[in-house]
Amino acid sequence: MDGNGGAYGAAKARGTFNLWHFFKQPQVIAHIFSAVLALIVFSCIIGEGYTNQKSSPHLSCIFNQSEDACRYDIGTGVVAFLACIFFFMVNIYFPQISSATDHKYLVMANLAFSDVWTFLWFIGFCVLTNQWSSVQSGDVLIGAGSACASIAFSFFSIFSWGLLIAFTLQHYDMGVQDFDQSYIGPAPGPTPPYSSYPNAGHESYQQPPFTHTGENSESYQPPPVY
Repeated sequence: MDGNGGAYGAAKARGTFNLWHFFKQPQVIAHIFSAVLALIVFSCIIGEGYTNQKSSPHLSCIFNQSEDACRYDIGTGVVAFLACIFFFMVNIYFPQISSATDHKYLVMANLAFSDVWTFLWFIGFCVLTNQWSSVQSGDVLIGAGSACASIAFSFFSIFSWGLLIAFTLQHYDMGVQDFDQSYIGPAPGPTPPYSSYPNAGHESYQQPPFTHTGENSESYQPPPVY
């Protein structure tokens, strides 16, 4: 989404696509960064988040054997990654959309999703940190590094999605300002009187054609009868 004017951040409807200018946009960079963080989080948990512990021969979640903790961050990361891809594609086609109403709905959807996922990443970070603090160092055979990485990148995701909120709010404010500037209301002052009959004055009245006056009637004489 371009920040150089237009409806809710779109530079120009149906404008040409500039790849270099596109990747310079802060919101695009934030979406790419958020997608990378989400990919690292759920990849670490899927790759080494389930392992054997001394107390159990079966595979269990490395975070204090809490299946809910692993599933929560895997789900949050996968959905966040897919959403980043979706909004990345929206950013590409955003200038091609001519409807300002569609621009508004897309920006509001991006803002709402960023708000929710910032909160979900904060919850996920707290859950992983709490469960990891209860794990004894001798109980973990492998995967400690991946566990710490998932916690760290969950923490970074809070700020990356927070930046997305800030950038999306800027685009929304730009759209509102553009609408206010382009809207022209009725001119102030009294309404001028309206006349449904122009040239209603007596001076402009003209006598209709083919009319006979009384003088012409008196001067008329019938022809003689023989």
